[in-house]
Amino acid sequence: MDERFDRPVRRRRVFYIPGFDPYPPRRYREFYRKEGADQARYSGYRIALRGAGPAAWEVDATIEDQDVSARVDVLVWSDIVNASMDQGIFATYLQMVRTAWIYIGSGALFRLMRLRRGPVIAALYPVAFLMLQLILAATVAGLLGYIGYELLPLGLCWIGFVGGLVAAVMLLRAGRRMDNRILAYYLMHDYAFSAGLRGAYPPALESRLNAFQDQIAAAMADPDTDEVLVVGHSSGAYLGVSVLADLLRDGRLGQSHAAVGFLSLGQVVPMVSFLPDADRLRRDLHDLSQTNDLAWVDITALGDGCAFALCDPVAVSGVAPEDGKRWPLVISAAFSRTLGAEQWKRLRRAWFRLHFQYLYALPQAEDYDYFRVTAGPQTLAARYAERAPSPSKIRKPISGYRSMSS
Repeated sequence: MDERFDRPVRRRRVFYIPGFDPYPPRRYREFYRKEGADQARYSGYRIALRGAGPAAWEVDATIEDQDVSARVDVLVWSDIVNASMDQGIFATYLQMVRTAWIYIGSGALFRLMRLRRGPVIAALYPVAFLMLQLILAATVAGLLGYIGYELLPLGLCWIGFVGGLVAAVMLLRAGRRMDNRILAYYLMHDYAFSAGLRGAYPPALESRLNAFQDQIAAAMADPDTDEVLVVGHSSGAYLGVSVLADLLRDGRLGQSHAAVGFLSLGQVVPMVSFLPDADRLRRDLHDLSQTNDLAWVDITALGDGCAFALCDPVAVSGVAPEDGKRWPLVISAAFSRTLGAEQWKRLRRAWFRLHFQYLYALPQAEDYDYFRVTAGPQTLAARYAERAPSPSKIRKPISGYRSMSS
């Protein structure tokens, strides 16, 4: 890697790609503002935010005795998420059946279980909960229909059946309204979106990825920018892979004035790359893993039951090149240590909360500190240059589908 990756960072551009999240970008600005202040207090540095638009903010920091400024842009695809979630109850149950068939019929589900069971259990949770709601609604409908048949005159027994159907619909609607706490519908839509085209990207998403490329390329061409850092969280990790792989293939990555880093957090890449028609993503993983034009660090934690923790996404997808594989560097955020004993005890079973912990402050941060990475004076490559990969990472090729687009 050339001298771009070793020089100090004074000005950084950060592009954050959220996961399957229907919320607006200001949610992430508030995360950064609050958690950055907490991390600065824990770690003894200074960090402050200024507004820069509806989907961006400026950061001024003094970290490791050096002043750094950064601009963080959220690459928004929440409108696509919201459109995919705009489904009625019946349509969601049809989605459930189709998604289950794709994962089970393709064999992907069983191969995913050989990696980490946590994400697979998280995927099965909405199926189980939606089926429970349906069984409960059907039971109530049948019970009221039976009562009406037994107790009412023959000409009026239909009232019991109609009442049962109304009660069943009300129960299903109540379950839908409670989903901000239950998350069954939300997670079902998430997995259905990933599997909708059996691992291929829908046209609307491809179009958005093209727009993301242009935003990132403009920052890479800025002579005043020392590092361009792309951060992909959860589903945003595989989108980041595809965006950067396209920039690599069209030559814009190699022409970057700035050092380029890619930080994938809590990645769920195998949920897509293991599907039959994910040829595009598998090609992207293969190509990005070999380049000298960026540094790619993949950070997960065994405490995060929603991520494929310490699974090398290139290797387990079966597309690692025979020679020349460089990336990603797979390391652990070690939440059981870095959260501290008290917070770990409180959060260890909050599986969905821990999936976002990468964006939060860590009271006993070790070599992963989200705010040092995004607002500190070292490039991603320099910060992790001497870091060995986690010894417990999984590299065995598991995916049954390994074809790649040409």
